[in-house]
Amino acid sequence: MMPTLCFLFRRHLALRFLSLLAIILFARSSSASSDSRPSYHITPESEWMNDPQRAFFIGGEWHLYYLYNSNFNFSDPGAGGGTEWYHVTSVNMVNWTGHGVAIEKYQPTQGGIILGDIETGSAVIDTNNTAGFGESAVVAILTQMEDGIQQESLFYSTDDGYTFTPFSGNPVMPNPDPTAKPAFRDPKIIWDGASGQWVIALAEGNKIGFYTSTNLITWVYSSGFIPQNSGVNLGILECPDLFQLDVDEDPTQRTWVLAASANGYLYNRTTGTAYWIGTWDGAAFTAVDVYPQWMDSGPDFYATVSWANSGGDGDNGYASRYAIGWMNNWNYANNLPYYGGWAGQMSLVREIKLATIDGAVTLVSVPISSYDYIFGSNVSVEGTTITTDPATASLPEMAGGAYVIQATVSKNAGDDGDEVRIRVKGDGTFSTTVGYDFVHDQAFLVRDIDGTATQSMDTAPKQEYDAVRTAPVALTQNTVNLTVYVDWNSVEIFVNDGVAALSGLIYPNAGAEIIEVVSGTGQLTLDSFTYAGVSV
Repeated sequence: MMPTLCFLFRRHLALRFLSLLAIILFARSSSASSDSRPSYHITPESEWMNDPQRAFFIGGEWHLYYLYNSNFNFSDPGAGGGTEWYHVTSVNMVNWTGHGVAIEKYQPTQGGIILGDIETGSAVIDTNNTAGFGESAVVAILTQMEDGIQQESLFYSTDDGYTFTPFSGNPVMPNPDPTAKPAFRDPKIIWDGASGQWVIALAEGNKIGFYTSTNLITWVYSSGFIPQNSGVNLGILECPDLFQLDVDEDPTQRTWVLAASANGYLYNRTTGTAYWIGTWDGAAFTAVDVYPQWMDSGPDFYATVSWANSGGDGDNGYASRYAIGWMNNWNYANNLPYYGGWAGQMSLVREIKLATIDGAVTLVSVPISSYDYIFGSNVSVEGTTITTDPATASLPEMAGGAYVIQATVSKNAGDDGDEVRIRVKGDGTFSTTVGYDFVHDQAFLVRDIDGTATQSMDTAPKQEYDAVRTAPVALTQNTVNLTVYVDWNSVEIFVNDGVAALSGLIYPNAGAEIIEVVSGTGQLTLDSFTYAGVSV
């Protein structure tokens, strides 16, 4: 549901806070991190948000929507209330302005029928007017659900996505069996230039269904991708994505990627974003390996969407894309200690690429460079020693709050340490720990003692929340680079320039601002450590 805004403004543009309807909030408390709204992540102004909807570029700005529940009940988070599309725009994908709800829930059709609330889908710019709503009309196809029946409806905009009109013939994709009410949701539209048609990837339980159309209105079933048929059980699949990227930025190695939100509980994971490398022939997707890879190994990176790296100052074609995810997890989303009248946030916007890592084609991701402008001057140390005593790292004085850390750590000849542990948001008792295990070649995120607020969660959600999350990262020279983005309510770790990532929510105690670097045992070398806090 839609994130309302909480953003920092680029210093060199000298932007001021805008107070349009539902503005981006930059509300940071100086007294308690546990009461503070994130400084550089999208959040809702009030109530609840979840799934982001794929962004597009038109009229000189990026347009993003998210699912928003204005009727969210904080005393009963699972009570429902229905979602709708909330609209935000940005010129740099860091500072966002809110424009309110663009597609409202529970509105009747021209025939007086209510098809339900407004759920996940996607929007495209119909440059050639294939649907007949006008050249470059924005066409959104999304799931509506009423009485458990999921169907796809079309809405179109002729003002660059600020307002939408429902198509008179909705639903354009009726549920195939309204009696059985199967999963039939989250349409992701792409234009397939090779076959000259539109394609939708649709989540249908344990299957991704593919449909084609020449006009965005009439859709024909093409094929299905079902990992479970090959022995890979990922539970209910949601929020599919289908796109192309060049492997190692080589246009001769252009490759298709199919992604979906999935449950990795059978593979020592939680819910997240799985993806497959493969081929698309205009009708069907064939995976190179039916066992997926994962875009992020943390607990809170779900409902991910990606979009073409175009618009603004340049177009990198298929060299890279942008992506954003919902930072939450349905295994405990209804049990988190929300505060301040709002619930939910998005991840950082990332640039994703396909690279060959240890012989495997892999999605790598790093935050977009625009985030660099929100941090002030840094403080750093070089060439110190890490032991179990925090004092030996000789860290500089740091203010805490919202910040980014960059650390390079080595296990050199003579070093006998096992892990580097970076503790953030600490108060002497509680903290969150991220780091790298040189023995098992993996990065990790530990938040079981992030703060007192999460200690009273119900048992099952608490076990899921507390589980240590790891990401395998093989080293060639016993040196690891960790980039850690810490906001008031989240931590996102990028290892070795995005070869691996772990993203997670945190709920630190008020005033918990201690930052420490230690080893698990023995000694390691801190080649460099840099801290930069949010400056605006």
